[in-house]
Amino acid sequence: MSDQMNVKLPQKRAETPPPKTSVGVIGWLKENLFSSWLNAILTLIIAIIVYFILKSALTWVFISAEWAVIANELRFLLVGRYPEEQVWRIWTLLLFFHALLGLSWGFGKGVMNSIAFTIGGLLFVSMLLPFIELSSRLWIIANLVTLLSFFYIGHKFPKVKKITYIGWFLSFPFVIFFINGLGILPNVSTNLWGGFMLNILLAVVAILCSFPLGILLALGRRSDLPVIKYFCIIYIEVIRGIPLITVLFMAKFMLPLFTGGIEVDEVVGAMVALTMFSAAYMAENVRGGLQSLPRGQFEASQALGLNSTYMMIFIILPQALKAVIPAIVGQYIAIFKDTTLVLIIGLLDILEIGLSVIAKPEYIGLDMEVLVFGAVVFFIFCYLMAHVSRRLEKSLSVGNR
Repeated sequence: MSDQMNVKLPQKRAETPPPKTSVGVIGWLKENLFSSWLNAILTLIIAIIVYFILKSALTWVFISAEWAVIANELRFLLVGRYPEEQVWRIWTLLLFFHALLGLSWGFGKGVMNSIAFTIGGLLFVSMLLPFIELSSRLWIIANLVTLLSFFYIGHKFPKVKKITYIGWFLSFPFVIFFINGLGILPNVSTNLWGGFMLNILLAVVAILCSFPLGILLALGRRSDLPVIKYFCIIYIEVIRGIPLITVLFMAKFMLPLFTGGIEVDEVVGAMVALTMFSAAYMAENVRGGLQSLPRGQFEASQALGLNSTYMMIFIILPQALKAVIPAIVGQYIAIFKDTTLVLIIGLLDILEIGLSVIAKPEYIGLDMEVLVFGAVVFFIFCYLMAHVSRRLEKSLSVGNR
């Protein structure tokens, strides 16, 4: 018995750490880029190509490019022919926007954090750019301070949530009337609206108006009433079957025929065209979300005693819209970039203004600088929309079942 108790159990061997070449940066490079002789050759070739591309691009950006054209024409590119003495209205509206954003950031989480951080970073970088005028720099600082101040207010006083929601709801009509003049300030005709400001306004109108209209078209296409169903089908298929340029020309030349000969403003016509075009694609995205839901959701809603309206509003639509968030945001990004097509009907958006700038004798040969500036501006806003979409998907647990 004593001999059995004196028997020593085998000791557990100490775990040997993996070799340094299989973990960390070296391990990742070996596994992904140099796992075989063929991958190693491809990696080296691609690295050489990327090196020469980056070298040429950075040399052009920091040495060869003449960014004076952007410094001289920045206001023209951003607000077009909007009167210089009235540009303070645009800055005031930006203060109003950053106040609402700061309040939303204060009591909100997730998506609002991403939006506020991104826009705050853009303001900070813009403040440091060397070609920004002193007056514009002071306005940018004021907007950054407003964003941070109202974040503190929203964080300390959560009761401002209702006021913030009302402010967002009333913000768009307030922006339109304030830019135009409100009947109190000097009137600024829409013919003078231009630059990137016009692109933003057109995109916001198209997005806000096409969302509910697209939902109604998607529901109408599933309606049991033949008149409503076939009207929605014809509308969606006709709009999706013609290019946006055609819709823009129709809005410019044919819209007065449907308004009894009343002359329609070109900016308003462009807003109508973009909204009609985006609504058709929005309807198909929503219809795809509705078809993706299992039949059990409808049956469970009916078992709870909900009528068709309540079932669609509170049960079906929230799930359908959540399922197609990537498609919806992709459509919004596309319509935002398509706002540059309004130059076809004579509106001075940022692209048309850029083309007019490089046509000046003193700027001949500076095409790349102007076009790269416009591309960077569009990229920043499109990336922000895509980033917000990803955060929204994550917060709603899209894809997690």
